[in-house]
Amino acid sequence: MRQPRAVGRLRVAAKRRDGRSVLSELYQQGASKALLPRTAGPALTAVTLNTAGGMTGGDSFRIAGRAESDAHLVMTTQAAERVYRAQPGEVAALDVTLEVGADARLDWLPQETILFDRCALSRRLTAELDPTATFLMVEPLIFGRAAMGETLTEGLFRERVEVRRDGALVFADATLLRGNIQAQLDETAIAGGAGAMAALLFVSDSAEAHLAPLRALLPATGGASLIRPGVLFARVLAPDGYTLRQSLLPAIERLSGAPLPRTWML
Repeated sequence: MRQPRAVGRLRVAAKRRDGRSVLSELYQQGASKALLPRTAGPALTAVTLNTAGGMTGGDSFRIAGRAESDAHLVMTTQAAERVYRAQPGEVAALDVTLEVGADARLDWLPQETILFDRCALSRRLTAELDPTATFLMVEPLIFGRAAMGETLTEGLFRERVEVRRDGALVFADATLLRGNIQAQLDETAIAGGAGAMAALLFVSDSAEAHLAPLRALLPATGGASLIRPGVLFARVLAPDGYTLRQSLLPAIERLSGAPLPRTWML
């Protein structure tokens, strides 16, 4: 018998008014909510919440963010997202759609996603950017609860990221981990036994200027490349979530040029 499952829908949009970014649209349904804290800077910050307390097989969440012309929208999460053990044959789904208008900026900065043993998650992120837009994305991932000695002996994690600029695909990345995930992570050519991983993407006309400083901030288990003009990508591995966050904080601050949302503090 199928269990009741969580469903969440969220749309947030920012527009420019009187020198600041303000709310243009907010729609929230089901288990997805958003908080809009007051900040000192010109950006609008949206903190998303999953009132279901996590995700499991069969859950369905869709999040949409839009920064209109000249606006700056920062989207983050209230806490780390937890993906719990799934029933056989059921997969949790998370679909994120982002739009960034002319001379606008959107920072997609969710906190860590923690995968529990026997979880099943399929997530997709697509971003459509104006040629003059700026986009910053981070996606941190933690494999099991290290403090409890948990390893992912069975599970599914499937992810696809696609970013288009002026309609042309400028970045695509896909990850598939299935079965004994820990055994795959232990492979030298995959993760070398790392317990946490993050992808960091920066799309901007100024991307090349950040390459050398970003490389200097990354640990030996991280690397950054300018994969094409205006597109800077980095991948970071770490033994655990705390160590990963220590590496990510200065890197994100470098690319954002502003203090991180308070939810990201160590």
